[in-house]
Amino acid sequence: MTLLEVKDLTREFKILNRREGLKGAVKDLFSRDYKTLTAVNHVNFSIQEGEIVGFIGSNGAGKSTTIKMMTGLIKPTSGNVTVMGYNPMKDKMEYLKKIGVVFGQRTQLWWELPVIESFKLLKDIYQVDDKHFNEMIDIFDELANIKELYMTPTRNLSLGQRMLCDIAGAFLHNPKIIFLDEPTIGLDVNIKARMRSMIRYLNQTMKTTVVLTTHDTGDIEELADRIILIDKGKILYDGEAEAFHHIFGAYKTIKVKLKDTDLASVPQAVERISNALANVPDVKVQEQEAGWIQVVVNDELTNIDEVIKTILEVYKCKDLMINDVELASVLQRVYNGDVDISVRRKK
Repeated sequence: MTLLEVKDLTREFKILNRREGLKGAVKDLFSRDYKTLTAVNHVNFSIQEGEIVGFIGSNGAGKSTTIKMMTGLIKPTSGNVTVMGYNPMKDKMEYLKKIGVVFGQRTQLWWELPVIESFKLLKDIYQVDDKHFNEMIDIFDELANIKELYMTPTRNLSLGQRMLCDIAGAFLHNPKIIFLDEPTIGLDVNIKARMRSMIRYLNQTMKTTVVLTTHDTGDIEELADRIILIDKGKILYDGEAEAFHHIFGAYKTIKVKLKDTDLASVPQAVERISNALANVPDVKVQEQEAGWIQVVVNDELTNIDEVIKTILEVYKCKDLMINDVELASVLQRVYNGDVDISVRRKK
């Protein structure tokens, strides 16, 4: 069942072209020159009930603006958002009762109150019955061990502890859909693991749809069933997370440790290997830490054995490893424009 649908969604911002200097500032007071920035450009997609969707993109790509339009915080310039039959802007009061929202740098908990008191206030606001409230509290404690935090005022929590409690609070009223904007930013490995475990469990047991924006590829790899990749306000990819990996599965990383080569000479080695592979399509040579050299190769376009042979003809190797390219590296290459990705829509 389709839970959320976005049709031809566009958001534009007017930005003042400021003039330089004092005279320019005075002129700006009386004669203003604006330019239009299109943050989201005619975007279309739908999300099914129970999906976990990783909504990803570089800084300024338009993902947070899209999330804010889907949650009713920003009005679209044009286009429509429909969630569970609601228009987030027109039906805001009823709509907000049905969703959960967590923004990484903001909290829905009361700053001076103990966590459990914030939960009780949320219980009253969303009219959660006692039985469901107690069941959810037990689940939160079992999954994330947050019972020890219940009597701590929000202001005394660490960032990771507060985020755990914020996510628990967002799930407390059993929303049909929850929007998580950068929920793991700045958190340590242990807190991230507990948070991901809680999100996955609640998604599977309560069928809660999750829309997740993040720069942490670990969130995408461990949680997302589907990826929507946005860049410059337009959708570049929309499909299954596994299919996204298959698209770039042809990319292999050859890591080479050169024999009898000190760290100072590694840049020259990178240049020599790059020149030797100059005629190889879609290859990238980079210096890595501790004297390693990384060569990223598209195995569909190039015989990887020939690439290794060419490297060995240029230098003797002390060690050599071949790995699949990590998601983080793939995304970085897409953002940098190093990978030519065609627009792919979900079938």
